[in-house]
Amino acid sequence: MKSKKNIVFLGMMGSGKTSIGRSVSKKLNLDFFDIDEHIEAKLGMKISKIFEYRGEPYFRKLEEKISLKVLKLNKIVVSLGGGAFLNKNIRDEILNKHMSFWLKWDDKILLKRIKNNPKRPIAFQSTSQELIDLIKLRSNIYSKALYKIKCDNLNKLKVVEKVLKIYENN
Repeated sequence: MKSKKNIVFLGMMGSGKTSIGRSVSKKLNLDFFDIDEHIEAKLGMKISKIFEYRGEPYFRKLEEKISLKVLKLNKIVVSLGGGAFLNKNIRDEILNKHMSFWLKWDDKILLKRIKNNPKRPIAFQSTSQELIDLIKLRSNIYSKALYKIKCDNLNKLKVVEKVLKIYENN
C-alpha cells in the first residue's frame, strides 16, 4: 500500500537530499520540491548571496515560511535545506504529518563533500573542527526523523530502493 503522506528528506548539506529526492519523486511519479531551489528562485539569487547580502536570520525566516507552505501540499517529495529541520515549527510539522528520512553519513565523508565549497556559506567559512561540531549538533536533531538511512556504504540507487521499500509498506 502506498502512503499518502509527503516524503521529506533531511540531513546535512552534501548528504544527497536533492538527488535522492528527485530520483524518488520520479520513481513514484510525485512532484518534487527542493526548498533551497524555491528560495533561490523567489529571490533570484543563490543561497550564498542571500547569506552574504541579507544574513542568515533573514534566510531562516524565509526558509520557514516557504517550507511550511510547501508542506501543505499533498503527496509530494521535499528536500529540506540542511538547517531547516532545526526550526521547531518546521520539525513539528514534519514529525506530525509527514514521512521523514534522515540521510546519514559518516562525518569524514560529509566533511570531504562540503569543506571549502563556496556554494555552502556555513561550510565555506568554517574549519574542519567547526564542521564536525556542527554535524554532531545537527545530528542530535536529525535523529528525530521517522527513518534513518545510513548512506556510507550505499550507492544512490540502493538509498532510493530503501526509501521506496519503506514508503510502499506504509
